[in-house]
Amino acid sequence: MHERLQQDDTALPRTLAAYLLGAIDFDELSALQRRLRYDVSGDRDTAAVIFCEMEPGITVGREGSAAHIRPNAESLAARRWPVRWVGRGGGAVLHQVGQVVCFPVLPLDALNLSPARYLSELQAVCLDLCREYGIAGALDAERPGVRANGRQIAHIGVAVRDWVSSYGIVLNVNPDLGPFRDVKCDGDPVPMTSLQRESPLRVRVSGVRQKLLELIAARFGFARVSVFHHHPAALPRTTRHALPHAS
Repeated sequence: MHERLQQDDTALPRTLAAYLLGAIDFDELSALQRRLRYDVSGDRDTAAVIFCEMEPGITVGREGSAAHIRPNAESLAARRWPVRWVGRGGGAVLHQVGQVVCFPVLPLDALNLSPARYLSELQAVCLDLCREYGIAGALDAERPGVRANGRQIAHIGVAVRDWVSSYGIVLNVNPDLGPFRDVKCDGDPVPMTSLQRESPLRVRVSGVRQKLLELIAARFGFARVSVFHHHPAALPRTTRHALPHAS
């Protein structure tokens, strides 16, 4: 397990802006990531993270393939699962109700992180989260992400532009697992599992989101977290709202 980052406090952005947005559609989320990436690119003393639930559908990263999506076009349309090809690492991932999406927008150069080290740190965060829920998580030698009992529980796919990160973690908390048989997450023929399925504890999306925020802040050395429930770049069309941040 990696130790938490140790850096010169004078060079490290100390406050993390966390946007807890509930359910949000793909276009709004994309616009928000672009805006935050622009802001952080212009001010390396800032950093942000988005927590949300994406609308049902499939995104496919740079290592993905149409062969990883079993339903045909007619079936995808009937299920209302749009397929979007996105500029991040990793392959296909199915987005469903009951997931936590966590997209950090961090100045990797200010944090003294290479893209490879950053990816490793995100995996360490997911392993820490699994441990919090009594799950023995494991890394996958063939693809980024974290597994539990031989099945992927967290997809990790990132993009880095001008040393600023985007995209990040899609974590299964308590979704219906049946549909995951139809999408090979990151090309894995074994369907994804969830915290609810693997944990002996009671698992709630709100609690997992809060714990993941705490782990992100601690892992990357942020002493303070400012929580917001909206951002001007995200249109006011969210259908559910996150619970207030516990101070």
